[in-house]
Amino acid sequence: MSGTASPSYRERNSTADRALDILTMFDDRHLVVSGTAVAERLGVARSTAYRYLQSLVAGRFLEEAPGGGFRLGLRVLEIARLARRSYGLSEVALPSMQELAEEVRETVLLTRRAGDLVVCVDLAESGTRAVRISYERGSTLPLNAGASALVLLAWRPEDEARRLLETAELRRFTPATLTDVDALMERLARIRRLGYSVTRGELDPDVVGIAAPITAPDGQVTAAVSVAALASRAYPEAEAEFAQKVRATASEISERLALTTD
Repeated sequence: MSGTASPSYRERNSTADRALDILTMFDDRHLVVSGTAVAERLGVARSTAYRYLQSLVAGRFLEEAPGGGFRLGLRVLEIARLARRSYGLSEVALPSMQELAEEVRETVLLTRRAGDLVVCVDLAESGTRAVRISYERGSTLPLNAGASALVLLAWRPEDEARRLLETAELRRFTPATLTDVDALMERLARIRRLGYSVTRGELDPDVVGIAAPITAPDGQVTAAVSVAALASRAYPEAEAEFAQKVRATASEISERLALTTD
């Protein structure tokens, strides 16, 4: 084979370009590549291909496979681990949230607790039926306000949850908003038994909230995903169906979160 580069490599012939092209040769069907295959891919002599390969081996991006050829090295695994850690909760959750929003044709929220407040981290809206709600990205609400807030509190230890409620400012947004600590504690116990929370007109009049917990790899509830829908579109008989979809989305996000965390 001649050492003449193909036309594409006349424009992209740096060592970095060729190293990247070697790494992209690996896929599910090609877990090991040979020096000959690399030479053919790059359009270079085998001796030149081996020089590139040995540079990648020296950097631990590749290693020699037991049966011959080359496989991905430990440095690639380290970079993959760092890449997974770089993904934030919103990036992990949004694809599932957007899918849920289109499926139920309602607004989907992602929330986290910050002390005695609940923060809206992100939201996904249906392209057809957006609902005007009190939550926008970055906005905060007290612990007693809405389905997400109650879910985030429900899986905390009971003494911690009571202490937070007793020391927080519990605002009343509608006549249906709970502000009594004992009543809220009873509500949290029911939420834990059900595995999700439903609120009707407690934060915004005529809006139903259905929320489920997102768990971190250590089993702790780290966030909540919820659907905010007009009560006229989420009648009580449909709550179970909505709740099932929200819980499935929360489970999916939890699983994806585990994949992006050590």
